[in-house]
Amino acid sequence: MSLGMLYLIPVPLAEEAERKSYTLFQKDVIEEIDEYIVENEKTARKFLKLAGLKKPQSSLIMHDFGKHAREKVDYAALFNTIYKGKDVGLMSEAGCPGVADPGAEIVAEAHKRGIKVVPLVGPSSILLALMASGFNGQKFAFHGYLPIDKGERSRKIKDLENQSVKEKLTQIFIETPFRNNALFEEIVRTCKKETRLCVASNLTAKEEVVLTKSVADWKNTTIDLHKKPTIFLIYGH
Repeated sequence: MSLGMLYLIPVPLAEEAERKSYTLFQKDVIEEIDEYIVENEKTARKFLKLAGLKKPQSSLIMHDFGKHAREKVDYAALFNTIYKGKDVGLMSEAGCPGVADPGAEIVAEAHKRGIKVVPLVGPSSILLALMASGFNGQKFAFHGYLPIDKGERSRKIKDLENQSVKEKLTQIFIETPFRNNALFEEIVRTCKKETRLCVASNLTAKEEVVLTKSVADWKNTTIDLHKKPTIFLIYGH
């Protein structure tokens, strides 16, 4: 018997963004799959409903891969259905599984076990921000979260700026939403006036904002990013 496959199923980034977030093929896939590995079961079930799932959700099996469940993972149980020849879906809480997401651990284990991994098209806040920034899309790096310590964070921002200038490299990073304003202020205070900064907030939502300005121009701009999912990108000159 051949093995089933692990489908990586992207989930919307924002409320009421479902129609922007799934493809016709994705709808075909979810109609065939009965079992999922999910970071957040509530989010996963909501997405399946809004994506137009026809089968009753009571028939679905959901394996929790949330923060606490990841402490001790039974991969044999997670992949049992795949060993029996049926496909399984993997869903993050938002966006693409495996990209700035703990689902990468599941994907890595699937490869170790010879399981075919199939990524589906869907929203990635990192790539959407890069697309809309106007910065170099041929060479870029995502750094996740910067240091919390103010001194270390300031040094890291300066290092990223210098590397960007030297290598013509777009630097991309994020922050916990309630610290966004502090990070924004630190970037504007630390970077050279000619460095360009893109702020991409609430991507795919009705309140989406994507703005690219020089640091000098940002000094004269008021923006509130508190508790709003935001991607920061810098590009030096």
